[in-house]
Amino acid sequence: MQIFKVGGAVRDRLLGLPVTDIDWVVVGATADEMLAKGYRPVGADFPVFLHPKTGEEYALARTERKSGRGYGGFTFHASPDVTLEEDLIRRDLTINAMAEDDQQNLTDPYHGQRDLEARILRHVSPAFAEDPLRVLRVARFAARYAGLGFTVATETLELMRQLSESGELQALTAERSWKEISRALMEDQPQVFIQVLRDCGALKELMPEVDALFGVPQPEAHHPEIDSGIHTLSVLEQAALHQQPLTVRWACLLHDLGKGLTPEEEWPRHIAHEHTGLKLIKAVNERFKAPKDCQELALLVGQYHTHGHRALELKASTLLELLQSFDVYRRPQRFEEFVVACEMDARGRKGLEQRSYPQADYLRGAASVARGVAVQPLLEKGFKGPELGEALKRERLKALKAYKENR
Repeated sequence: MQIFKVGGAVRDRLLGLPVTDIDWVVVGATADEMLAKGYRPVGADFPVFLHPKTGEEYALARTERKSGRGYGGFTFHASPDVTLEEDLIRRDLTINAMAEDDQQNLTDPYHGQRDLEARILRHVSPAFAEDPLRVLRVARFAARYAGLGFTVATETLELMRQLSESGELQALTAERSWKEISRALMEDQPQVFIQVLRDCGALKELMPEVDALFGVPQPEAHHPEIDSGIHTLSVLEQAALHQQPLTVRWACLLHDLGKGLTPEEEWPRHIAHEHTGLKLIKAVNERFKAPKDCQELALLVGQYHTHGHRALELKASTLLELLQSFDVYRRPQRFEEFVVACEMDARGRKGLEQRSYPQADYLRGAASVARGVAVQPLLEKGFKGPELGEALKRERLKALKAYKENR
């Protein structure tokens, strides 16, 4: 029995990055031997075991063969005669197909270290094209390591393009796709993830609504970058730079989908794109079964982001309606995420990344004023039920009018 550290732990150590998750592969062992040593089995499809003390995952060396469509369409074979090289060749990228023993002696049959030094993401073997999930994984790695200068190898991008055109991406489950998408959006440069997907034709297959934004112009006076797709990438970039949570990043990606529906004769204006985009945002939300908080914020930002930008001009009554729509009294955090999404949208414009956004503090102040209206005096006046709600609304409106006048 030989045990090797494999994959990301080896890659990140060689890059000088912190190692978080460690995967191990066991060569020359049987499942019974692992059980005898106290390892606990967890793999349903192939033999994976948890270490009796550390809880880390140890997988028996295995080979795989394509047997059906999609991510799950594989038959695995694990036995003591499977070599380390045979196990490593089934991995996605050369930089993930290295192993080291307990003395840090490197096993690198597919030149992963060379590609690390050249800053290239390259597939290990033609079998890469058998797993459609790898298109998303490579784009995610591109987003993670873009800051270090990594790019996708031309021949790997071509394989990704073939996979995108094959229809195999449609076999991915919503859960698997969302896991990769959500992880990619939380990388340092999530806009690179979207760009790589677009470069290989996968964006058109997975999110045609986002892909449709590229080539659609906006008024240059407001959007010096002009292209709606480029703007979306810039907004996502700003969200990452400002370390926003997943909910905000997802909303930033989807906020302008309505612009992809504007008839060409109306370009570069996009009247009512906030409303036309809602059905598209809903469709993308449902396609990937995004978590409820991501879905809700994306729809609200899509519908109201232009309200956010015009906050200083809004009538007190419109401002109150906006606050009510977000239920700022019970869900203050959701409104805060809306405010920062609007700010990222404003900053995601060429040359305007550093411009101040006074609307943010104005909206926060308005929410604070509305929340500050006390209910008790109204109860003491005898208001109850629907009448109490109306009275509370009147008092909040009065408070917001005063807030506007004093700004």
